[in-house]
Amino acid sequence: MLTEQQKAIVRSTVPLLETGGEALTSHFYKIMLGEHPEVRPLFNSAHQQSGAQPRALAHSVLMYAKNIDRLEALGNLPAQIINKHVALQVQPEHYPIVGGCLLRAIREVLGADIATDEVLAAWGAAYQQLADILIGAEAQAYDRNAAIEGGWRGERAFIVQKKVQESSEITSFHLVPADGGKVMAHEPGQYIGLRLLIDGQEQRRNYSISAPSNGQHLRISVKREPGGKASNHLHDNVREGDTLKVFPPAGNFTLKEGDRPLVLISGGVGITPTLPMLAAALQGERPVTFIHCARERSVHAFRDQIDALAQKHPQLTRRYCYDHAAPGDDVDAQGLLTSEQLGAWLPESRDADVYFLGPRGFMRSVKQSLKQLGLPDDQVHYEFFGPAEALA
Repeated sequence: MLTEQQKAIVRSTVPLLETGGEALTSHFYKIMLGEHPEVRPLFNSAHQQSGAQPRALAHSVLMYAKNIDRLEALGNLPAQIINKHVALQVQPEHYPIVGGCLLRAIREVLGADIATDEVLAAWGAAYQQLADILIGAEAQAYDRNAAIEGGWRGERAFIVQKKVQESSEITSFHLVPADGGKVMAHEPGQYIGLRLLIDGQEQRRNYSISAPSNGQHLRISVKREPGGKASNHLHDNVREGDTLKVFPPAGNFTLKEGDRPLVLISGGVGITPTLPMLAAALQGERPVTFIHCARERSVHAFRDQIDALAQKHPQLTRRYCYDHAAPGDDVDAQGLLTSEQLGAWLPESRDADVYFLGPRGFMRSVKQSLKQLGLPDDQVHYEFFGPAEALA
């Protein structure tokens, strides 16, 4: 257990983490991924190259150090980490590898004069405290997934029953269990993990579930990313009848029950988790505003389905915004989604639950607009890979 002296030492490193945290985590990943190939499948190389993953870890480490005395102040951060770990099947044996590489990075980046044995011992104890919390919560999640009807532990073989092109960039994969069994229920907004073998190397990725839970199959809808190993492999090489290794659903960016008007805002492939959210909301009479932004009509996936739902459900209002619209596109706005335009589409009272997801720049703009428009923080929900302040 952490002593008060060790907590004080960890807190004293906060200024160093604020100025050099990203350099520290970048060095950490260089050590770990260079020397421990067994953990490489758990990390997206594209996020490494872009710097998103080191930034995310630097933010998490800093928040942990700042709140070492009151972990409840971390809010949703531990739940987000736990769900990502569960979706990728992080195991207890991975934690000593991470801990050892993190302490080594602290010593090598800060130097022995600052990262003394006492400092390393304090951070070692702090890391072990966090590891114990995460390992315990993840074990509970693995047990729960195995016990639930249609659930499973670890990977399960699913067959690609259908492969459907939804737009010029997005393709859906309808997955059914190879064993013919049921599929556990998932919450609207959750994702699954895939274990892929690409050019002889294992890759693990998370993809949002883009259809409501039905106990029979899962659907993911994948955007082809330029240079993306997994997305290009799925688009180009995976065919109907092929088998994929699937990890159980996870994720805490999920639709909460409520009576307030619901607003779903998405950009690009961020539309995928909002589709099961929309389907769930339309089971009742809750007013729903569905806002989707895309570059142009050719990349707008699921438009026909949303239009059909709007015709069928009078409580649903749909709004589309394209960066570039052509005659006949039937869009509600053109150009980037502005605060003024968003304000015109939101419920006048501003008493609504809002969920949004999309590219980082889009999310930053939406988050700022919602704040300007007076939406309460506790009624605004989003999921983002990276440090939260990147959206500030």
